[in-house]
Amino acid sequence: MSKFVLSDALIEQIEILIENKSDQSLLDLLQEVHFADIAEILHELTLEEATYIIKLLDSEKTSDILTELDSDLRDNILRNLSAKEIAEELLELDTDDAADIIADLPESRKEEVISYIEDLDHAKDIVELLRYDEDTAGGLMAKELVKVNENWNVLTCVKEMRVQAENVTRVHSIYVVDDNDKLKGRLSLKDLLTTSTKTAIKDVYIPKVDYVNVHDSAEDVARIMSKYDLEAIPVVDEIGRLVGRITIDDIVDVIKEEAEKDYQLAAGITQDVEADDSIWKLTKARLPWLLIGMFGGLGAASIINGFQDAMELYPILLIFIPLIQATAGNVGVQSSAIVVQGLANDTIGGEIINRLGKEFLLGLVNGIAIATVVLLVSHFLFDTSYLVSVTIGIALITVIVNAAIIGTFIPIFLDKKGIDPAVATGPFITTSNDVLGILIYFLIAKVILGF
Repeated sequence: MSKFVLSDALIEQIEILIENKSDQSLLDLLQEVHFADIAEILHELTLEEATYIIKLLDSEKTSDILTELDSDLRDNILRNLSAKEIAEELLELDTDDAADIIADLPESRKEEVISYIEDLDHAKDIVELLRYDEDTAGGLMAKELVKVNENWNVLTCVKEMRVQAENVTRVHSIYVVDDNDKLKGRLSLKDLLTTSTKTAIKDVYIPKVDYVNVHDSAEDVARIMSKYDLEAIPVVDEIGRLVGRITIDDIVDVIKEEAEKDYQLAAGITQDVEADDSIWKLTKARLPWLLIGMFGGLGAASIINGFQDAMELYPILLIFIPLIQATAGNVGVQSSAIVVQGLANDTIGGEIINRLGKEFLLGLVNGIAIATVVLLVSHFLFDTSYLVSVTIGIALITVIVNAAIIGTFIPIFLDKKGIDPAVATGPFITTSNDVLGILIYFLIAKVILGF
């Protein structure tokens, strides 16, 4: 398949076809276009034009298109569809995708849409999924899967699998359950094909199987599937019954959303926002951290103000304030970023004291290296006295070690308190280390220079 290219000419052509109501020409144009590419096209059209295309194409294709749209556009399109039309779209989707779409509808409309779903089992499964929080395994899972009973023989198993597979887009695994639907293990397709048809499934299935509970967090599910390179993972309820499965495409979305959220937190944005959001929403997301940064700056200014006498005696100290602040902030962000990444990947282990000890030594090595360069440059380039150069060097080493320890400790502390450690990176660490860096700088200068 050739690579899809979204161009102004294509958009203009589609707009003309819609305006002229040239439905057949529009169908011919979009016939071979992937649903994800059509979703990209719809984002470039007006709401009326996007709705026109959704109503024109068959539900088998438009249902997948709806899952690819951003939530705002999808919600607006769904408002222009009747409850019956939405129900027809949901019939073509796996239960997890259908539940995601229904979850965004107003409460009164949810009931109406569900009442129009002709497949009662499909509707029942969707209603069950809506009970779970969207950030849990239960909220991520789909009901479509292939399961066999441990008491069946191979022949019965194959017959039942054929029936079940009709409702499953892709068979990732064959799960084995007992008479109470409790998960027992998984079945190898190779063993199924090479075993006598009279052999009992309990004699050939693999009892070792990774699984998650319906109440496990989405992040935990993503961590397990990433760690063990799983394409799908079964989901069990509180008593171990198999109730669904989560596939890798759902986890990719979770990882992407979590990465975007952490990136925004690290940049000092407290809400999930996009560039096209309203000024008010963007302001609410950005302003809190900007205010924290402002108070941090005022704190640093007040510290500097408290050492006016020192600056009158040693005005050269002023020149190196930006260096102290920048270095402290950069080291803190580096340390916290590494720790946050380790916490996210579940690769940080051992005692916190050992982690802090390692960062202390790392900060000490980096501090000595940077301080040596600064000491030489300040002495020869700025013609500072030997004592002032030593002051700046020692202050830099101390500030770097302090920033490294803070940048390591705070994310771990927040994680243990159940707070997203990503909030520790960016403005929080930068501001706190700026203030402490200035304080440490002048205290060391006071001790060494004696003002």
